Amino acid sequence: MPTRITINRAPVLTLWSAVVAARMGYGWDEALTFGKAVAGVNAQAKGRALGIYGPPKGAKQAAGEPKKIGLGEEFWVEVVGRPVPVKRTAQGVRAVVGDQPLDAQSVERYLRSKLKESYDAVRAAMERLAESFSPQELTEIAYSLYETFRPRLPAGRRGWGVAGEMDLELIRIARQAERRLDGV
Repeated sequence: MPTRITINRAPVLTLWSAVVAARMGYGWDEALTFGKAVAGVNAQAKGRALGIYGPPKGAKQAAGEPKKIGLGEEFWVEVVGRPVPVKRTAQGVRAVVGDQPLDAQSVERYLRSKLKESYDAVRAAMERLAESFSPQELTEIAYSLYETFRPRLPAGRRGWGVAGEMDLELIRIARQAERRLDGV
């Protein structure tokens, strides 16, 4: 298994966000949809920063812990520092785009198609990293951890959809790097 993977950032952020949501206590299917929504919200934020999109529609944001809510009720969950809209469906809590719940199996297929044979190794490395922090600690530092291991874009290449190189070893050592930064 190679330790370096050429991939876009969106699937890496999607998987990392799903792993973080699972560590926060959500089921894997719920977490997958949250991950896909985080990547979308992140893309929207980048688009706004570049002047491509206007400001987001206002919405109240809830704490990032699982909530007991009624069927069809919408609320917001913060995952990896990004608020995502969610609602309870017959299948469980799901992130929504517009008013349509995301499909967990579709997100899983997307991740496997992008990460290919590296999917299991990348997911396992991310899960080990997430488990090395308490859910509260992870909530506070999840995005900065992502920044340490996300794919590095080639020099002179910028823009959406540009593939970069991700080194799995950076995921494995991110815990030690975070501890050094904190002086632990």
